Amino acid sequence: MKAIVVRAFGGPEALGIEEAELPSPGAGEALVAVSAAGVNFMDTGTRRGLTPGKSAPVVPGVEGAGTVLAVGPGVVDIRPGDRVAWYFAWGSYAEQLIAPADQLVPLPDDLSFEDGAGIMMQGLTASNLVFESHPVKPGDVALVHAASGGVGLLLTQMIKLLGGEVIARVSSEAKVALAREAGADHVLVGRGDEIGDKVLAITAGRGVDVVYDGTGAESFRTSLDLVDYHGTLALFGPLMEPLPPIDPFSIPKSIKITYPVVMHHVRNRDALLARSRQLFDWMRSGQLRLHVGQSYPLAAAADAHRDIESRRSTGKLLLKP
Repeated sequence: MKAIVVRAFGGPEALGIEEAELPSPGAGEALVAVSAAGVNFMDTGTRRGLTPGKSAPVVPGVEGAGTVLAVGPGVVDIRPGDRVAWYFAWGSYAEQLIAPADQLVPLPDDLSFEDGAGIMMQGLTASNLVFESHPVKPGDVALVHAASGGVGLLLTQMIKLLGGEVIARVSSEAKVALAREAGADHVLVGRGDEIGDKVLAITAGRGVDVVYDGTGAESFRTSLDLVDYHGTLALFGPLMEPLPPIDPFSIPKSIKITYPVVMHHVRNRDALLARSRQLFDWMRSGQLRLHVGQSYPLAAAADAHRDIESRRSTGKLLLKP
């Protein structure tokens, strides 16, 4: 089978396609044929050597969907032939992978493999943000940075499903329509540090109940100033621009600052199954729509990385082995 292998950390050119062999699945593992793999910004960190515990050679990618080919000893809740999706199993940039069986969730027959591979990581990230980091209530006003990205588009839809109002920020006019289609009530164009006055004008000077910010230093100070009393600034994204040091005594208005981790949202199998099922149910009912910005053949993984790092891409990027 073919896989993308990084033999020396570096730029997108480090992603080479090779023939590879996999062992039989061990205890608690499953062999899966990958039909689609999600491209996430964290994968660029793996390629560059920034992932703790990962040394070259390494097969990047952690998200995907496909069909179970075989299972190892002790696996009882999935069987060969099952359609599955996963949000975190190393080696997903490949035609096949060995995955921990407890990371695989059943993919409904009426959802495509592209749906499964595209919704897991970013959908669970957005779920964590709206249900746990700041549980969105009817009437809450949320500012969503990078609203045309994969997480941003899903966040916007979920906030609207929960009764909130969304102020979306995008980086260019070309991305406005996409944010509007996701349900944003207001769309602002510009850098994260340029939109503060506009947000205050929309909210009659009050600010917002929550800011969801995956951009980092560029927007941090503005985001901090825009959160209303006892509100939340939720930061996300594995490779945000580094933030300046924070003095806890300088945090205004008794707000909360949090960096939620998706693994904490689905820290056991019951939670993973329940949260995934919620995403799938929303998709099946048409309440949550996945926007795939582009799909690439496996051999073009380098192009996918160039596109996601350029920040010009929108929605979800997928690889098709």
